[in-house]
Amino acid sequence: MTTTDTHGRPHPSAATQLHLSLAETAIAHNYEPLPVVLASGQGAWVTDVDGHRYLDCLAGYSALNFGHGHPRLTAAAQEQLARLTLTSRAFHNDRLGPFCRDLAELAGMDLVLPMNTGAEAVETALKVARKWGYERKGVAPDRATVIVADGNFHGRTTTIVSFSTDPVAREGFGPFTPGFRTVPYGDSAALEAAVDENTVAVLLEPIQGEAGVLLPPPGYLQAVRDVCTRENVLFIADEIQSGLGRTGTTFACEAEDVTPDIYVLGKALGGGIVPVSAVVSRHDVLDVIRPGSHGSTFGGNPLAAAVGHAVVELLRTGEYQARAAELGERLRGRLDELVGHGAVAVRSRGLWAGIDLDPALMTGRQACLRLLDRRILAKDTHGSTIRLAPPLVMEPTQLDWLCDQLTEALTRPTG
Repeated sequence: MTTTDTHGRPHPSAATQLHLSLAETAIAHNYEPLPVVLASGQGAWVTDVDGHRYLDCLAGYSALNFGHGHPRLTAAAQEQLARLTLTSRAFHNDRLGPFCRDLAELAGMDLVLPMNTGAEAVETALKVARKWGYERKGVAPDRATVIVADGNFHGRTTTIVSFSTDPVAREGFGPFTPGFRTVPYGDSAALEAAVDENTVAVLLEPIQGEAGVLLPPPGYLQAVRDVCTRENVLFIADEIQSGLGRTGTTFACEAEDVTPDIYVLGKALGGGIVPVSAVVSRHDVLDVIRPGSHGSTFGGNPLAAAVGHAVVELLRTGEYQARAAELGERLRGRLDELVGHGAVAVRSRGLWAGIDLDPALMTGRQACLRLLDRRILAKDTHGSTIRLAPPLVMEPTQLDWLCDQLTEALTRPTG
């Protein structure tokens, strides 16, 4: 007989307790994960150490756009594992050139600068923008500034948290890197007013993911593009979470038919198998990087390039983008029904949604624990918001089941 705690949740099994104990005693506490220990995954499903299956509606913060164990991606990784995994960039390898060529073509750009993590790619884009500003725009040495938006999330390196507006991300990590100006997200007039002769770039998420899937007002991205073009400033689009099919198009910027000067990509580019990120731009921008000015031992390694190339091949057909758009419409219809029934607002684009809960009813984490009991994995943010980002391989019946479970979790009393 399974026993339950005072909240009616089953006590964890011995296997789960062992792993939770190890997490408590041996792992630094930089995360507060839900009390589930996962052991395997396939498609949109994952299985814990006790054999319970869960529908993964976080998908590694969009790193698993193509689901767990996608056969074409795992085949590419397995084949490359048996051939060559690392050379460093001191030598050429036969997988990097084709990957960069086809990724640049997918993005409508010229060149790719491969890195590993998303934060590393953001740091790389900032270095490129500063170098471009000094060499091409004529900004005085050490005076370059970059405009960012409040509520942003671009990573947690020292430079990136220097312009974060999240006090938890910043507190205790100063002194901070100078050279950034923060403006309200979605306010193009404020952005334009912040531009001066030292501005080299505007760094934005086309949709703010960590902030709760915040969509900009219509016309905002086009206005940003216009300001950057007029003032000779680089528009850097951080599409690490929003890109590669998540929003129903290859890139979220396509919603307004806007092309930035630099795409910053990551997460789904590695297929959920290896960390792969990239800065993708034109010759006139990336040509400021020369041998010795930037590098990475693992960036562009053959294994990463093989998996990344397989991801690009999946995206070239448009199948996954269309699937995200179609299922996204279905998801939005169901989520709208929750407003006034546990939710106070919903936002979505493609298969990506933020749901603001009535804080008088429950917190975002409490909602995620309720969903966990119903075999749904989701993640909260900013107290009373939960995010949904299921794999793009999700079936319509699975999406309907997700929405049914979410409805019951928000409306049915516990006990």
